[in-house]
This record gives sequence, structure tokens and C-alpha cells, in this order.
Amino acid sequence: MPLPFPTPAQHDLVVLTNSGPLTRVADDNGNVNGLEHDLAEAFARELGVAVKHVVVPQEEMDTYLARGNYHLAAGWLSPVADRQIQATPPIFQTHDVLAQNDASLPLTELGQLSGKTVHAMAGSRQATNLHRLAKTIPELTVVEVREGDILDLLESLGNSEVELVAMDNNLEDIANQFVPNLRTSLMLSEEQPIVWLLGPHPNPELAARANAFIERIQLDGTLAKLEDRYFGHVRRLNQADVIKFLGEIETTLPDLRKFFYAAEVISGIDWRLIAAVAYHESHWDANATSPTGVRGIMMLTEETADRMKVSNRLNPRESIVAGARYINQLKEMQPDEAREPDRTWLALASYNIGPGHFNAARTIARQLGADPTAWFEMKRILPLLAKPKYYERLKSGRARGGEAVILVENIRSYYDILVRNEPALQSISSKMEKMIGLQGDGPGLKLKR
Repeated sequence: MPLPFPTPAQHDLVVLTNSGPLTRVADDNGNVNGLEHDLAEAFARELGVAVKHVVVPQEEMDTYLARGNYHLAAGWLSPVADRQIQATPPIFQTHDVLAQNDASLPLTELGQLSGKTVHAMAGSRQATNLHRLAKTIPELTVVEVREGDILDLLESLGNSEVELVAMDNNLEDIANQFVPNLRTSLMLSEEQPIVWLLGPHPNPELAARANAFIERIQLDGTLAKLEDRYFGHVRRLNQADVIKFLGEIETTLPDLRKFFYAAEVISGIDWRLIAAVAYHESHWDANATSPTGVRGIMMLTEETADRMKVSNRLNPRESIVAGARYINQLKEMQPDEAREPDRTWLALASYNIGPGHFNAARTIARQLGADPTAWFEMKRILPLLAKPKYYERLKSGRARGGEAVILVENIRSYYDILVRNEPALQSISSKMEKMIGLQGDGPGLKLKR
């Protein structure tokens, strides 16, 4: 029997899902986000109800799908004919690909899989497709992995611990941020739709509302904005950029980590985000100086340094703490309507071009009917600051707004890499307070409790 139609007073929207980089991810503080998670939340808001997320392991998804006690399943799923489960119109399109270490000889045809061992996550669409291929390809061995997630498996590939991995092609750009020596070769399946599954006996009204919701978000830009939130930045860094950054995490970051810890305690900003900003600004060079006079690891202008009471911009501790406090100031300058994470990305763009130029870009956005509180919109507006048609009418004059966009998108990627490789700062003991020097030898260094 189908579940009752969800209503504000009586029933939640029951969503069957799984964890993964394309669906939902919980951060170190237990906060959950992700593309499909956010889509389900948006649908529930449209219905005026709460969501009950039922998170199951990928290998158990088929069992839960067959039970039917859910309103919709949103786990980067494709329809399967023999399931007899109704689905929404396609939300995305995808296909499965073979991933290899780029030091290995690329495979160019399916027949070359003979005698090979291919790993895939247990219960995944890729595992199902591999078992199908194994019926026609001699000695193809399929290993289904139950531990960790797909990014863990791809890191094993990058470390040459496994030879071949089957994955969703939409993961390639995401994975390349963490495994720069990964490359894809063979297509393992035809293009397939990603849908929401509505169960074997869906509520007709709910099915109609879900179908209409999918069609609407594809037309009004909602889906494009969500895609950009999670994946719009992942194509910026090239392989050399990622390899260099991973190396600097091993060699340079250890000496600076305590300063970033201190900056988080004082500002409340994740130390890994502060470190990502510092890396983009100076490549963690405390003595960096630009031709325009900005200096130090956070590349502060003299005016900003004076405002933040920095006595020596080349002192990494002073620079890092001041940079974090300045980012907070810029976040506070954003309109109340600007929500996270957009609020942070907008502040970082302002960090790059200055509040005056950034406010000019917001003016242009309003004139063009764009939302100045949405990073998705401002990415398009900021480059206009370099065009005479726009900057000649502004008191602030010309600015390299396109560079601000690149800065923010690169920082987002560096931050993703740091989150994957470095633990969050959960708490600071008194011993660590002493270690990182939070007991009173610098301007404004007061522990925030």
C-alpha cells in the first residue's frame, strides 16, 4: 500500500536515500547537504511538509525499494525495468566509465577487460553493469567493495592499490580534485537517466506533484543553481595545480597549521577555508609581495592591515588572524538575504576586488534583474566590471571582476581538498591554546568562547 500523501499536520515526506558525493554528505559537525538532499528538501518545502530521510547502504537499496514504504527514493538512481517501480522524468543524464591510474596503459575497447579485475562499490549501478559485461567478457573479475565510499576507492586507484574502478562519469571532475592521477577510458554503459523512484504503488497526487516539480526546476534555473553550488567550481584546477597543492599540504602546511587553528578560534571560520584563501593568495608564502603593494600570506593591503591593527604584514600569525577577521567583516556587510554558502563566496569576491567594487557589481546586478545575494548570479555579473559599458558609469571605476570569480572558485576547490585531507578543529584544549599562542601576545588575539 502507498504511504498517505504527506501533510503538514500529519505526515512527513519519506525519502529513501544513500550517502555519497552526488547525493548527501554529512560534515564534521553533523550538518548534511548534497545535491539530491537539497532537491528533496526543496520539494518538501513546496509541499509544505518536513522530510524524513531514510539513509541506507547502497548494497541494501534494492531491498528497501521493493518494500515500498517510502514516498520517493533519491539516491542517484536509474529506473530498472524489472523493478516495476514508477519514476519521475529524468533529472540528469549519466553513464558509467572505467577509471584508471594515468600511469597505466589506457584501455580502448571492452574486450581488453578480459582477464582484468575491476572494482566497484557494492550494490551500485556500476557493479550491476559489470556483472552484465562479465557474462560476455572472459575472465573479467568484478570486486564489490563495501568499505568506505567511492572517493576512498578512487584514492586506492590513485595509490595503485587497485587497477581499475567503475564509476559514474559525473564523479570525474569531483574525483580529480582529490586523485589528480586518475583518468577515465572506457564507457561501460549507454547514457542513462537519473530519476526519483516513486515506489511500486505511488500516491497518484504525489507522483503528479513530483513530476511537475522536476519539470519546473529544470526550466526556472533552480536545478542549475544547485548544480553550480556543488559542482560549479570543480573544473577550475588542472592536474598540476592539484598535485602541487597536495605536496604543499605535506611540506608547508605543518608549520602554519597552528596559526590557522588560532584564526578559527578567533573568527569562527573553518581553519581549512582560511588556509585555502591563504594558499590562493600567496601559496602559503609569508613573505609574498605583489607589484601593487599587497603583502604577506593573506596578501593584505596596507589600508586593510591598518584597519585590522596589523603591525607586520609579513608575520604569518598576524596576517592569518587579520585576514580571517576581515573575511568576517565582509560577510557581515552582505545583505541579510544572502545565505550560506553564498554569503561566504560573496565575501571572498569582495576580499579580492574590495568592497567598493563589489558593491558596484551588486548595483549592476540589480539593474540587470540579477540576484545580488546569489553567487550563481554574481559569477556572471562580476566580469562586467571590466567592460567600459558598465564601469564608465560607476564611481569605483574599472575592476578585474573576472579574477574575483576565478579566486572564489579556486578557493572552493582548495577548501574541498583540505576538508578531504585534514580534520576539522572540533575543540581547543588549554594545552593547545598555549601551543597555538592564544594567551595574549598580539593585537586582538582573544579566545572566542
